[in-house]
Amino acid sequence: MNMHKTRIMVCDEQPFFRSGVAHALGNKQDYEVIECDPSDKPLERIEETMPEVVLLGSDLTSQNGLDLGRKIVRLFPNIRVIILSPDPNDAELFDVIRTAAVACVRKSSTPEQLLETIQRASRGEYPINESLLSPNIAQRVLKNFQELADDDDGLDVVTPLTQRERQILIRVTDGLTNKQIATELKISEQTIKNHVSAILRKLNANDRAHAAVLAIRRGYIPLGQDKGHEQAG
Repeated sequence: MNMHKTRIMVCDEQPFFRSGVAHALGNKQDYEVIECDPSDKPLERIEETMPEVVLLGSDLTSQNGLDLGRKIVRLFPNIRVIILSPDPNDAELFDVIRTAAVACVRKSSTPEQLLETIQRASRGEYPINESLLSPNIAQRVLKNFQELADDDDGLDVVTPLTQRERQILIRVTDGLTNKQIATELKISEQTIKNHVSAILRKLNANDRAHAAVLAIRRGYIPLGQDKGHEQAG
């Protein structure tokens, strides 16, 4: 019986780091790991091997790691890009969100933490969304996307958001966790998760940040709105 293995590419300039990650993941039966030097035509290597997940260092000297991540996502939309950063700050996390990478992980993370992120990404989740829990990042996302609101990317809302979905989306972009939203609106956390999934689907959005740009454009999230006066009915 042939068991499917998730193919993972580790793309980083530090051979020792690449080998360490490859060794940590290679011990797992579910993974096939490919090492890639980012100076060695990584886009061609990706096209040849077609990994399902790319672990990409953000601190590349040969080229900008985030720019490379953006190119990978555009050329290979089915590949899940996870950015590996020495010490991600709010500014870098904001830039990672804009690349459409699915996650940003500290290089100092444990193998277990990295493995959990890979597993979540492979299931179609976007751990990067949790970066929006930082109010600083949430505000930068909203401000930046407000400036882009007049741009036309050709995407339309498939179905209008319900009042409840709009309430939830406003709170997500304001940095609240699912648990906090559930407490505030007095409904279960699982129900919040279901609503968030529905919001992304209706807006044809790749992630929460992309949903924010579309929602702001259509007036679902006017900046400066006083959410305290909004009814949660």
